[in-house]
Amino acid sequence: MAKKAKKRTARGRKQDRARVASGQKYEVSYDAKKTRKSASAVKKAVKKVGNSRKKVESALTTRVRANRKRREQLSR
Repeated sequence: MAKKAKKRTARGRKQDRARVASGQKYEVSYDAKKTRKSASAVKKAVKKVGNSRKKVESALTTRVRANRKRREQLSR
């Protein structure tokens, strides 16, 4: 008896795009370029908050805001 072919959906690709694979150089460099951070900063963010793209990007941008506030307070 032959197996029935599975129906293919685009869901898998969408789920894959929602994650950052820190072991894949091109994914790390894409996020580094997008957030204007180094590749090592992206890898550290992935390690800290997980591999969700939204969480990684927000962690990288909030770090910028926190550093900017700290510099403003020190310069006063």
